[in-house]
Amino acid sequence: MSDPAVRVALLADTHGFLDSRIAEVVADCDVAIHAGDIGGADILFAMHPQREVIAIRGNNDDADHWSDTELDTLQNLPDETDVALPGGRLKVIHGDDGGSLEQRHRRYRRRYGDYQAVVYGHSHRQRVDQSQRPWLLNPGAAGRTRTYGGPGCLILRCNPGGWQLEACQFEARSHRAKHSRARPIDPTAADGAND
Repeated sequence: MSDPAVRVALLADTHGFLDSRIAEVVADCDVAIHAGDIGGADILFAMHPQREVIAIRGNNDDADHWSDTELDTLQNLPDETDVALPGGRLKVIHGDDGGSLEQRHRRYRRRYGDYQAVVYGHSHRQRVDQSQRPWLLNPGAAGRTRTYGGPGCLILRCNPGGWQLEACQFEARSHRAKHSRARPIDPTAADGAND
């Protein structure tokens, strides 16, 4: 008899760069779920879970941040989604709907009370609140932009009897800045203004 458990990698906020250590975690999972601010179709194609990749748009997943050749992929991404997993349902949102962390958590628990968990991104800070249902899960940034201690992700092990969660965060690495000729860096832009 096969194991009914499903391993799910939860990640967000790659902003055009997927840390190789996160990619290795994803490859060891059945499903990868990206909670937005992907940064380009190449990030989706760089994730190789054993079964499927599920992704939604973040506030930076738009025509200004994706190349013209990737807009067909971008247009097919939903703003949010529901994922049925063994033992419950997962709501996937980006989390850029405003308010303090406490306000958002109260709103998500009220709005998505019939889910086992809500995964969201946007703040780039890994947060896990399992104090009540739904669990509120922010995997942190899986790229190199504002990782707050290093790139991270979460792993959910889902089976009909319940869910288990593992947090992963890797040591920050220094990366050379990547400059695009098509979109030069604006030195007057405020850092983090477009989380």
